[in-house]
Amino acid sequence: MHMTTPDALGTALYPALAQVQPPLASLGPAAQPVQVRAGTVLFHENAPCQGFPLVLEGEIKVSRSSPDGRSLELYRVVAGELCLVSSACLFRTQPLSAHGITTQDSRLLLIPPDVFQRWLDTPAFRNEVLGLFAARMADLTALVDAVAFQKLDQRLAAALLGRGPDLALSHQALADELGTVREIVTRLLRRFEREGWVTLGREHIHIVHSAALRSMASPA
Repeated sequence: MHMTTPDALGTALYPALAQVQPPLASLGPAAQPVQVRAGTVLFHENAPCQGFPLVLEGEIKVSRSSPDGRSLELYRVVAGELCLVSSACLFRTQPLSAHGITTQDSRLLLIPPDVFQRWLDTPAFRNEVLGLFAARMADLTALVDAVAFQKLDQRLAAALLGRGPDLALSHQALADELGTVREIVTRLLRRFEREGWVTLGREHIHIVHSAALRSMASPA
């Protein structure tokens, strides 16, 4: 049975790696994939960056925490994408500004910081990283707009949409996603239930009236 080698898979997902020096195949143990379970914390806020993650399978959720323990999701990284926080940390040799946790079983490569710096000398790789900054900045600008200018009930309605009619999701998970506290999310969900838009169960939300939620999420 033919098995795809880590360097071949990495190049397929990240084409710019075909041109970097040193090549991925020459990194030895550093080019061996790491298998991690869902819920694994890959990096911590304010810690030094231990390497540049390349996701081969799975997903990483990147979030920032507030002093009172709340968490706000910034973005997610899937196979073929790059982590903005890790890139920025390695560019400026500063501590990480957020934390990353796997949302599902994942496989990734962790490229040493000195190798990442050498790869930046390759125009194709450097352009890919800079393109990431542009794309992620657009995402983060939209997030800032939502947090600063949208009411929480609008943001909650939007968060419920696009996941199908049945959500296996806790109130705490929604609170973390929205950067608020569980009690407020519970209060709003109960209001939605009274309106007949959803029904609530234990870590389960059933969408009854998606059109009403859509109207709430995008008021005229």
